[in-house]
Amino acid sequence: EVQLEESGGGLVRPGESLTLSCAASGFTFDEVAIGWFRQAPGKEREGVSCIITKDGSPSYAQAVKGRFTISRDKVKKIVYLQMSSLKPEDTAVYYCAIVTNNCRGDAYGKWDRGTQVTVSS
Repeated sequence: EVQLEESGGGLVRPGESLTLSCAASGFTFDEVAIGWFRQAPGKEREGVSCIITKDGSPSYAQAVKGRFTISRDKVKKIVYLQMSSLKPEDTAVYYCAIVTNNCRGDAYGKWDRGTQVTVSS
């Protein structure tokens, strides 16, 4: 069974940092791309970042470029999202999902758990 488990969220102040983890199991880790998505209250879900696990090629949404860094550990089968210079508008539930076509396709996630990130002073 394909499983992606998000963790690492929390409450931080503006300007602080946080690292999220996405633990993967049930599929061949380096044959997919894995993306991070977020959904704020009252807003649609949006893509944040994605990584091609085989070669580590990252992509970022414009809103987080330069502040967030995506990486992966192929041995532990974990994808990380390092978030720095956090802003209140980064507040959302963050999810990870498998993304087809080397981060250019559709996202397949369970969307029922995620990890809450709250940025507030």
